[in-house]
Amino acid sequence: MPCKNIFLQSLDSAGLLLTILPDSNMAIWEENMKEFIQVMKALSDRSRVKVMKMLEKKELCVCEITAILALAQPTVSKHLKVLEEAGLVESRKDGPWVNYRLVQEHESPYGAAMQKHLADWLTEDGEIRMVLEQVETINREKICAA
Repeated sequence: MPCKNIFLQSLDSAGLLLTILPDSNMAIWEENMKEFIQVMKALSDRSRVKVMKMLEKKELCVCEITAILALAQPTVSKHLKVLEEAGLVESRKDGPWVNYRLVQEHESPYGAAMQKHLADWLTEDGEIRMVLEQVETINREKICAA
């Protein structure tokens, strides 16, 4: 059976081994790299990591996340957009609220892996523990009525 992934290797003038991917493999590699970088960038912000940890506990609306993080609503919306574009969170309309939750079925293996690992990471971090305590007691009716 012929090999589908053929890599051509040669030595350059400095004697370094070069790997040349056929065009079809290069396109796949570039798409995978793009997905990987997008997930890593999404998780490279402290507030977005906090949002991910909060959403491990339950769905939250923008007003709840805004109140817990003490950030402006447009800032929280931008963070959520970055996480959504990276395939880490998803939203759904629920009456007057838009609820956000962690993606259950990932299209990207990088998002799935990072979400799985993040569930075990940072459990002893003081900032994370503080926001998780607030998630347990947050009341959207009180926040949104104010």
